[in-house]
Amino acid sequence: MTWSVGAGLEGRGILVTGAAGGIGRAVCEAFAATGARVMAVDVDVARAAEVAASLEGTGHGSAGADLRDPGGHDALVARAREELGDLYVLANLAAVMRRRPSLDEVTEDDWDAQHDINLKAAFFLARSAGRVMAEAGRGGRIILFSSQGWWTGGFGGSVAYAASKGGVTSLCRGLARTFGPHGITVNCVSPGQVNTPMLTDGLPDGVYEEMRRQTPLGYVAEPADLAGPVVFLASDHARYITGATLNVSGGFLMY
Repeated sequence: MTWSVGAGLEGRGILVTGAAGGIGRAVCEAFAATGARVMAVDVDVARAAEVAASLEGTGHGSAGADLRDPGGHDALVARAREELGDLYVLANLAAVMRRRPSLDEVTEDDWDAQHDINLKAAFFLARSAGRVMAEAGRGGRIILFSSQGWWTGGFGGSVAYAASKGGVTSLCRGLARTFGPHGITVNCVSPGQVNTPMLTDGLPDGVYEEMRRQTPLGYVAEPADLAGPVVFLASDHARYITGATLNVSGGFLMY
């Protein structure tokens, strides 16, 4: 094993969804720095292309996709494999949160939107990627994104979001058992508060500062703080870790 941060990732094909978001972009940049080839995928086609064009190295690509339609997942995975020459890692960061002030204000559409992209799409896309990795016979890495909400359960209007992320955590474990015999690891990253629009948009006054105060490390994470754990889970250093949920919350939660 080469003892570099991204051991085993040089020249590998990496598919990153939610690539135009703050964390997604940081993850794409971190993978590119290892010498991997990255396909940046986002529902915003123009922003995905901009991310790909900004990455260091060569061989990167981009694609626009609405992951709520599982019918397009096989084609997306096949495209990534063809354009990158390999598909070794799926890092699925695509997610949506609809913040509501109270439980009574959560609509059926709120529930469906969050579960369709956060949980349903995670299952079908991971299944598509895992199938291709298993057929290739060279192992692989599937990295899903949960949330601190899977542990806390959320509260008020965030319960539906937390439920979808709890599903992702459970899904990770089942997929790890299924794909393990093929040398494919499946793990979750569970962020605490991260300074992105998903956290800050519509956040009541004073809440951000209270989050910072309650975090033992003393600050709300920046997107780059999540990129390192993702690269670690994709690298050879994590080859004996599967079915795990990695808590990246600055100590806000401890488990």
